Formats: sequence, C-alpha cells, structure tokens
Amino acid sequence: MAMKAMGIFGGVQVIGILCSIVRSKLVAIWIGPVGVGLFGIFNQALEMLNTATNLGVRQSSVRDISQACENGEHGALSISRMVTAVKRWSMWLGLAGVGITLALAPWLSRFTFGDDSHTWNFVVLSVALLLMALTNGEYAVLQGLSKLKRLAKASVYGTVLGFALSVPLFYWMGESGVVPSIIAYAAGALLFAWLLRDKDVPRAKLSSRETFTIGKGFVKLGIYMTLGVLVALVTSYVFNAWLNHMAGTAEVGFYQAGYTLVNKYTGLVLSALGMEYYPRLARVASSRLRLTAFVSQEVAVSMLLMAPILALFILLRSFVVWLLYAPEFDVIVMFVSWGMVGTVWRTLSWCMAFVILAKGDGKLFFITELVSDLIGFALNVWMYQLWGITGLGIAFMVWYVVYTAMIYVVYRFHYGLRLSTTAIATTIFALLSASAVMLAMHFELTMPAVGISVAVVLLSGIMLKRQWSR
Repeated sequence: MAMKAMGIFGGVQVIGILCSIVRSKLVAIWIGPVGVGLFGIFNQALEMLNTATNLGVRQSSVRDISQACENGEHGALSISRMVTAVKRWSMWLGLAGVGITLALAPWLSRFTFGDDSHTWNFVVLSVALLLMALTNGEYAVLQGLSKLKRLAKASVYGTVLGFALSVPLFYWMGESGVVPSIIAYAAGALLFAWLLRDKDVPRAKLSSRETFTIGKGFVKLGIYMTLGVLVALVTSYVFNAWLNHMAGTAEVGFYQAGYTLVNKYTGLVLSALGMEYYPRLARVASSRLRLTAFVSQEVAVSMLLMAPILALFILLRSFVVWLLYAPEFDVIVMFVSWGMVGTVWRTLSWCMAFVILAKGDGKLFFITELVSDLIGFALNVWMYQLWGITGLGIAFMVWYVVYTAMIYVVYRFHYGLRLSTTAIATTIFALLSASAVMLAMHFELTMPAVGISVAVVLLSGIMLKRQWSR
C-alpha cells in the first residue's frame, strides 16, 4: 500500500510542481517583477489566513473519519455522521475565514502596501478562502475513507483546470488579474473535489448542536496542529530576519535555496507516503501490536525509498544546484550534503511522530513541535556563527537527530511501542549510504561515490521487492 500511495501521489505532486513552475514563468514574462511580487504577496497572505482560520481540520479530521470506518456494525452510520460533520465544519470555518478577511482587509492593505489601495483585492480574495475550505473538506473525506485514487484524480484534474483557468487571466488582465487568477485556481480545485466526492456515503441529518459535538475532537486536535504550524512559521521568520540583519539578504537567499532542496523536494516523498499511512495508522490506534507492525513497516519502506534518492542527490548535488539555481549558489553544496544525511533522521522521526496524531494527543504534539522548533532555531544561530551556510546544513542534521531522540522517547516510553529489527536495519542502511556518498564526494572520490550510489540503488530495489512480496 505504501508503494502504491507513493506512486499515485508522487505523480500528483510532480504535476503540481510543473504547473507552478510554468505559471510562475508566464507571470514573470507577461506582467514582470511587480506582478510576480503581487502574486507572491497575495498567495502568502492567503496561506496565512487559511492556516489561521482552517484550524487544521483538513489534517485532523482524517483521523476521526478513518476510525469511524472501523466501527463495526455501526460503521455506516458513524461514517455518515462524521463525513457530514467534517463537511459542515469546513463550510463554517470557510465562512469564518471570509468574515475575518473582510474585517481585516483595510488593515492588511495598509500593513502590506502602506495604504488602502489594495483593500478591495483582499475583500475579493476572501472568496478563495471559502473555496479552499470546502475543497479541503472533500479531500479530508476522501483520504479518511482511503479513496486514494479518487483523491489523486481530484487533485490532478483540479490542479490542471485551475492552471488552465488562471493563466489566461494574467495575459488578458495584467496585474489586475492576479487576485481573480487565485480565485479561478481555487474554483477549479473545488469543482473536481465536488465531482469526484464519494457519493456512496449518504448525508446524515445533523442539528447544529450535533455537528458541533461530533466535531469537537478533530477541531481540538486541529487547533494544536495549527499552533504547531504557526510556531514553525514564526521561528522561521525570526531566523530569516536575524540572518538578514547579520549577513544580508543574499545570505538569506542561499539559506532558502538550500533549505528548499533539502526539505521540500525530499519532503514530497514523505507527503506522498503520508496520504495512505496516516489514515491506516489512525484506524489501528487502539492496538499496540498493529501500531508497532505498521510503523515498523513504514520505516522500512520509507528508508528503502529514501536511500537511493539521498545517495543520488548527494552524488549530483552540484549539478542539481546549477540546474535549479545559478553558479553563485555553489556555496550551498555542503549544506545540501549534510541536510540529506539529516533527512534519514527526519524520515525516521516522521514515521514515529504520526503515532501522536493517530492517538489524537494534540497537546503532546504541540509540545514536541514547540521544543523542536526552538531547538532548531538555536542550532541554526549557533552553527551559522561557527561554519556559515555549511553550518546550517549541519544544524539541520543535528536538529533531526535531537528531534528523533525526543520522539523515540515518546514512542517507546509513553506509548510502549518498539521498532522492528528490519526497521532499525534499513535505517542504518540509509544512514550509512548517505554518509558514505557524502564522504566520498567531500574527498573528491567521484568514481567510488558513483559505485556506492549504484550499489545503493540496486540493493534498495532488491529489498523493496522483498518488502512488496510480503
């Protein structure tokens, strides 16, 4: 199942990235730097408002829907009531987002642009919040019901339609088409989310009080998840501001480029795996035996997928940096290398940390995220002062070593769970693989690095085949 989910949603995310790249390129050509700036500002504002008003329901409700599917003879009724509650809460939160944006529109314009000239842009942008909230509600239902193919189709078709609807507006309307294009994109996503929704689940008759009562659990968890995201955003912003003050904007650019390569692109694999892993884990959250088996299996599969990706990424690091950025970004090469080794630890902690969400322990999740973000911030400041941009890569690795240790304490002693021998062995394999290629490249031993990378690819393929056949 993990490999199947990886294949499905890996493709979805690739299509999303390609559409984003092409759209950004066309915006730059047709309306220039000012248009690109406006597009970025309004999208960032929308992301911030969506994060603050959605209350994490898109992620948290998946757990409750998945658990309703395990409700035995009462499952159909439980699923119907939970699905209805999730969709209704999504609508409520979307409308709340509209109201908040309307109220804040003049302030947002003055804060962002220094005057009231863009107030109406923020007013119109509020529509996108409602569309996104409704889309997220439909996506949460499909993921919770494990309708992964249907979710993938909705995501792909919605992305493509959104792209097709939004891009012409830049050409026809110029800068004034930025906000309408964002709304058009959101409308395209909602259309296919609605067309491909699961029609087999009947709509339950729920009063507002019943809807509120059913939704209290996932909204509470969602609030803690939202707070965790906000802490991460704040600490990231503060560090960028500190780095800008200490070393200048160019250094911030190097850091952002390196962090994107390490965090975003490898994160696509984890994100794709999580689409299937999270609901499956939530369904067995009450069974220690099945939790142990599922987490260990996910660790093994994730490591075998990551090992060749990380080895090849480190081997081709200079080429990747040149391809995606420019020659002056060579300073981030070692940042990327250390970060890729750190990604092994990130993957391990990611697999175990999902147990906290599956259990619904929102407060514990927030505490671990808060401590993690503060540690990451401190390590960034300290190690940048010691080793510059390369130090930030080392900080990333150390950060996830510490975070993994913290999550393992929770996993082992709070929940009483263990990792299988196979999970531990594949983790060691991935860690040694990434470290060996990094060391070989550091000492300019290119051919040994190539040999190690090829061996890692072959061994990972063989072991994945064995995992698949079980």
